[in-house]
Amino acid sequence: MHRIITLGLHHDHVWSNLEELAATGRAELAGAADADAELLAKYRDRFPGETTESYDELLSRDGLTAAYVFGSNKLSEDLVVKACERGLHCLVEKPMAATLAGAERMHAAARASGVRLMVNWPFAWWPQLRHGIYMAQVGELGQLWQVRYRAAHQGPVELGCSRQFCEWLYDAELNGAGALMDYCCYGAVLAEVLLGQPESVSGLRVRTGLKPDLALEDNAVLLLKYPHALATTEASWTQIGHLTSYSATIYGNKGTVQIEPGHDGRILHATAEHPDGIALHVAAQPDHLRNASTHFLAAIDDPAMEIHPLCDAGHGLNAQRILEEGIQATA
Repeated sequence: MHRIITLGLHHDHVWSNLEELAATGRAELAGAADADAELLAKYRDRFPGETTESYDELLSRDGLTAAYVFGSNKLSEDLVVKACERGLHCLVEKPMAATLAGAERMHAAARASGVRLMVNWPFAWWPQLRHGIYMAQVGELGQLWQVRYRAAHQGPVELGCSRQFCEWLYDAELNGAGALMDYCCYGAVLAEVLLGQPESVSGLRVRTGLKPDLALEDNAVLLLKYPHALATTEASWTQIGHLTSYSATIYGNKGTVQIEPGHDGRILHATAEHPDGIALHVAAQPDHLRNASTHFLAAIDDPAMEIHPLCDAGHGLNAQRILEEGIQATA
């Protein structure tokens, strides 16, 4: 039975991930740390283990296996390094870090300590997205010439995110940027997995004025240039409705796949014979790909198991490099 602690509760994704971890029956939730008393009380109402406002105090406990890290992007940099140095495997929520330097420290700490470091990207658990990546990687789409991803909603406050989550999302130092860091990160890692590192990154960051109190950009687009391809990753905190949100498209010279969002979304494949696209059947997936917790536990149990490319820390580091270049290019 793995004993897992939670470092940081102020990233709203933590609660669903802890529920999934508890549901595996293969881990003991050994406690949580956060500086916010309200979040610690919420944890105690739902999960077992001790709670403390001191991250170092929780990290000092004996018999721990791993840490779930759900702090701000900036705080998570330090927490992952500390946990790795204690010999703990780490799962950290996307986009890995607030800065490239922080991501490099995290990656180096995991390698030096010989522990697994996994970056949780929520869309990694969509079977149809993984299938589209597989089709591209085995050549079914031919030569790839564009990858596109759009992540969009009306905004964290409007979406109902917690006060604690919004406070750091709207802080450039703690988040790394605004909508660009929060949502362009998805397309950055998808493009990096499929196309590698781009030759250059350009783009736009825009404050639309629709959120007068927001000091950061609420919309952003990054354009990634490759020798014979391009990728676009879009982010919005002002979009009304769900049309086009969280959709991915992969273009090759033999075919196109459009990937709908969600665990039950479809994957549509267009070819010369089927120009309007046909829905593909996605085979049943192994249990370790059901969610972040099942995959993380499998990776801990089998050090030889490859973490899915989307969640591999090396790809996460390279995605952070794209984001940093994008921030600099749009300053």
